[in-house]
Amino acid sequence: MIGIYHAHAQTFLLILTIVTTLVFAGPIFLIPLTWARWFQWRIPEHTDLAVYFGRCLGAFILIVEGLMLRAALTGEGIVFTFQVLAAVAIFMVIVHIWGAIKRIQPWTETAEIGMYSGLLVLALLFYPIAQSQ
Repeated sequence: MIGIYHAHAQTFLLILTIVTTLVFAGPIFLIPLTWARWFQWRIPEHTDLAVYFGRCLGAFILIVEGLMLRAALTGEGIVFTFQVLAAVAIFMVIVHIWGAIKRIQPWTETAEIGMYSGLLVLALLFYPIAQSQ
């Protein structure tokens, strides 16, 4: 049963990417409270929304942590892991700059622009490249 449709794996991933980007990732990234209203959260009564978003973010951070640990211990997927780290850093810089411009976050969040910029620099400095022989 596992892998019965393996020949269509790439098509499946493409369709899944399009749907989840349009329905979840894009709206949550760009218009989180509007997305929450679409999914029947009542704002501001449902303060559990902040907990929900926090848990979702935490879940994805744990995935990245798992990728980093696997790559650190085994070397498996190390290039992909560095690509993910760079993408995380870039998007988090964007998120924090947006929050700073809109003045909707505490100064500690604005300070994270420097932290994520530093992470990007470190990820690029330590990026694994094939050594010429």
